[in-house]
Amino acid sequence: MKLEHIAVWTYQIEALKAFYEKYFEAKASEKYVNEKKKFHSYFLSFDGGARLEIMEMEGVPVSENDIYKQFTGLIHMAFELESQSAVDLLTERLHQDGFEVVGQPRITGDGYYESVILDPDGNRLEITFNLN
Repeated sequence: MKLEHIAVWTYQIEALKAFYEKYFEAKASEKYVNEKKKFHSYFLSFDGGARLEIMEMEGVPVSENDIYKQFTGLIHMAFELESQSAVDLLTERLHQDGFEVVGQPRITGDGYYESVILDPDGNRLEITFNLN
């Protein structure tokens, strides 16, 4: 069994698609549109087989969770890179392009070198290298 995909709601689907394509080399599906429900989505595919569905639909309430605090439910997505220097470089590139770094690159207690950034919607993304 494998995890097929993770999905997130957004009110800026094209910006989120462009972000994951530019910084995480996502390959987007054709846009799915359901005019009756005013629902739009893309599946973003990543190397290794993981997929992220980004969805937009009128009437979906904006999250009231504080992006700077932990809470139950989905809290982050992690992207593994090929080296510690790749983590540093992507973190710095995102920072220079105006994205917020909420966790500077560091070695974690569970064997990763990682940073944490916020995507355009404030979703937490770990940029990791597995030291094990």
